[in-house]
Amino acid sequence: MNFEKAHQATTESASVGTGREDTDLDRHVAGLPHGLVHDTRMPGDEPVLERPAPQPAESSGPSPVAYPGGSPLPPSSSGLHGESLRGVPAHVGQRPPSYPPRPLRCPSLEDGDEFAAFTPAVLLDGAEAGRLTVRAASVRGDSHNWEGSCRQDAMTVTRIGPPGAEFLLLAVADGLGSARNSHSGSYQVTRQVALHLHRAAHVIDEAFKAADEGELRALANKVIAHAVSELPIDQDHATTLHVLLVPTDAAVRERVLFSVGDGGLFILRDGHWTRRGPADESALLDTRTEALPHAYRSVKAALFRSEPGEVLMLGTDGITNPLTQRNPEFAQYLAGAWGGPEIPSLSDFLWQAQTRAKSYDDDRTVICVWEEGA
Repeated sequence: MNFEKAHQATTESASVGTGREDTDLDRHVAGLPHGLVHDTRMPGDEPVLERPAPQPAESSGPSPVAYPGGSPLPPSSSGLHGESLRGVPAHVGQRPPSYPPRPLRCPSLEDGDEFAAFTPAVLLDGAEAGRLTVRAASVRGDSHNWEGSCRQDAMTVTRIGPPGAEFLLLAVADGLGSARNSHSGSYQVTRQVALHLHRAAHVIDEAFKAADEGELRALANKVIAHAVSELPIDQDHATTLHVLLVPTDAAVRERVLFSVGDGGLFILRDGHWTRRGPADESALLDTRTEALPHAYRSVKAALFRSEPGEVLMLGTDGITNPLTQRNPEFAQYLAGAWGGPEIPSLSDFLWQAQTRAKSYDDDRTVICVWEEGA
């Protein structure tokens, strides 16, 4: 009864002096808990937001702040319990990128592509498996944010195989910009390949134990061919693909990388990045036209060893290109961020993965694996 009286008094006081009747909407708003604020504008009252014009490179973004590693960082603010808020993503180089450092337009259902309209601008994931720790992020590029088109990159983080033959599976795919449905192709390929590799986990485990790179290559070609054949993938769905398999058994030091197209794997050790991949590395660097589905018979496989203390980084060309194409500041920044004694939190990893470099505005997908020492 006391609650009813208090609610009635609140409702009545809210309508005093308004010169209008107490409507159901008024009673509902007045009865809301203190602190909830609702916008009562009608749809027709909302302002029309125009697409902002690009700012000159010299004036866009805040002035860079010096960072001990030589990379500029944005100013931070004080957060809850004294924590520091990251602010806008950092950029390397003296001049910031021309695009604004934030999501702008997003795809519309009016365009008739539901998959694009429901694809988020950012995908963040992570996992732990034994002594392995994973951080993964897929971010829509600045150019796609500006155009209002969807993220064409995709990624998958999962475990495959039964106990005793279990692997951590990490996959990244980059839909070709010239292919109309490449965003769907990249999404479907990473998942379908994971399903097929899971079914073949015992055979893969035997090849690992025998260190048989030829058998692993044959398995990769077979699995990816089957996966592609079961999907509605054609040239309109063209995509690259990189799959890294890491045994969760700490005694097994071998790892394998399956590759189709640009992007790939880097290893960070002692502050330096080294590219790892198939024996014909020069071919791996020049694969701009190599993509699924037509390249399903030419999957490259590389068997290699890694040791505790190394960081494995799998990525699409949105991150591997600035890492390799004469951009030492970018490489140095990420080496400092991911090669330190502490594994970043999910939110820190996302912020670090968004580090910007002028002229590199493509989607970016990156998965890192850390392993504790024995």
